[in-house]
Amino acid sequence: MTAATTPLAPALARAEASHAARRRRKLIVAALVFAGLAALPYGLRDVYLQNVLILTLMYAALAQSWNILGGYCGQVSLGHALYFGAGAYATTVLFVTYGVLPWFGMLAGGLLSAAVALLLGYPCFRLAGHYFSIATIVIAEIGLLLVHNWDFVGGAMGIQWPFNPDSWWTLQFARDKVPYIHFAIAFLALVWFVTWLIEGSRWGYWWRAVKDDAQAAESLGVEVFRSKMAAAAVSAFFTAIGGGFYAAYVSYIDPESVMSFRFSLLFALPAVLGGIGTLWGPLVGAAILIPLTEISRSYLGGGGKGLDLMLYGILVMVVALARPEGVLSLFRPRKARAEEATP
Repeated sequence: MTAATTPLAPALARAEASHAARRRRKLIVAALVFAGLAALPYGLRDVYLQNVLILTLMYAALAQSWNILGGYCGQVSLGHALYFGAGAYATTVLFVTYGVLPWFGMLAGGLLSAAVALLLGYPCFRLAGHYFSIATIVIAEIGLLLVHNWDFVGGAMGIQWPFNPDSWWTLQFARDKVPYIHFAIAFLALVWFVTWLIEGSRWGYWWRAVKDDAQAAESLGVEVFRSKMAAAAVSAFFTAIGGGFYAAYVSYIDPESVMSFRFSLLFALPAVLGGIGTLWGPLVGAAILIPLTEISRSYLGGGGKGLDLMLYGILVMVVALARPEGVLSLFRPRKARAEEATP
């Protein structure tokens, strides 16, 4: 080591130690948050509120799944309903037709969706910007039409799950929603932890570089195409797991109930609202959007149809104008905000 580089060694060591400490703090905070969420259902006896909590946790996990591709890698997909539906149908068909337990069905759906994401990513990642987003919408709509006319998966009529005794094996609980809450928390924790691991890995740095400037990243040796494909596969895998869980929870699926465009929006909006490309943004966004949706539907009924979409639009516009980085940026330390505002 030369004399010119020697003074840099202590600074690099301090920077590495600070980075490791920050990551440990994130992990400790996550453990406390998920422990608190796990205790929450025992003080929440109202069935309606339990349902809202399940949906909020599920959409938070799905938004985090979308965030892996759209937030960290910068590839804004609006067709994730395709992967959600694939997971729901794979889990349902394997369970209802062949008797395969939902746990294996969700895994199969996740692997299927990851393979589909890689297959579709090969041509779609040649596109950039809004062209890529439009392509994902079109492909998801094609998938919806195909399932509508596919008799093997029930066509437009859908598939009803059989009624079985309450059991973790079949993931069916007719009398108690608390097990579903625990599954949703575990699912969210798993997706969060995988995202945390990726964030500090080589792939995480590659994805953020691709998001910032793909051409500059490629000039520095980042394998841009491989990075996008890997992000798409991981994102699709977890989205399909969520689709399988949703199918088990509602016990009935049809094309519109698991593959409509509104699902693609509901996966993206919480991340955008809470803070795109962050660990906690999807959960914060889902905690705002999903209860708002469910409460507006419950109290307004048919007369409030479409109001939730109007509220989504208003919230997103307000956040985009006030805090483009998302609601989560409001909780950053003042020092970080000041540094951010300094040119």
